[in-house]
Amino acid sequence: MSEYSVARTHMIDGQLRPNEVNDERIIDAINAVPREKFVPKTKRDVAYVDEDIAVGEGRFLIEPMIFGRMLVAANIQASDLVLDIGCATGYSAAVMSHLSDAVVALEENEGLADIAEKRLTELEIMNTAVVKGALGSGVSRQGPYDVIFMGGAVEDIPMTVIRQLKEGGRLICVKTVNGVGRGHVVTMRNGIPAGRDLFDANIAKLPGFEAPMGFEF
Repeated sequence: MSEYSVARTHMIDGQLRPNEVNDERIIDAINAVPREKFVPKTKRDVAYVDEDIAVGEGRFLIEPMIFGRMLVAANIQASDLVLDIGCATGYSAAVMSHLSDAVVALEENEGLADIAEKRLTELEIMNTAVVKGALGSGVSRQGPYDVIFMGGAVEDIPMTVIRQLKEGGRLICVKTVNGVGRGHVVTMRNGIPAGRDLFDANIAKLPGFEAPMGFEF
């Protein structure tokens, strides 16, 4: 067993299971993806620590415990179509590819998108497509989606993105209000989106989703 496999096991047993991430499908999906391949070589030794990992261009992989809890909240089914907004180097898309029917991985940074495409190809993940484009626009032409996953903390969720949810679809993110982050899910019911907070979660922000000027909560 490699040192990374040991670290992955320790992450699962020490960070995920004690924090309400016990769905075996999610555990198996996370265990199947070598997180160390999605971070810079200089950071592979810390790929499994319980904090966000910088991957360049001001972007991060979400810390494992928060990522796991977001997946639990997303409740991804094997038949689901998933939109991964801000996939960065592709780690989140790789994990969700094991849980869903297909993943559309959106990234606006071309360098990161190229890395994501390369890593997903190397791992022979065939049900995920990397799309380059503005994160705030989503990818409407491929939707609507059963699940929309936002890869970082946001202050504002554009209606342009929310409208890409299917009936019964779930959007999962970490929403920040006055500097305090909470896991947040928006569910589409009868064409009306309803959001609710889930758990405390402070992670690196996803750029481009700041609250509009003059916004008051």
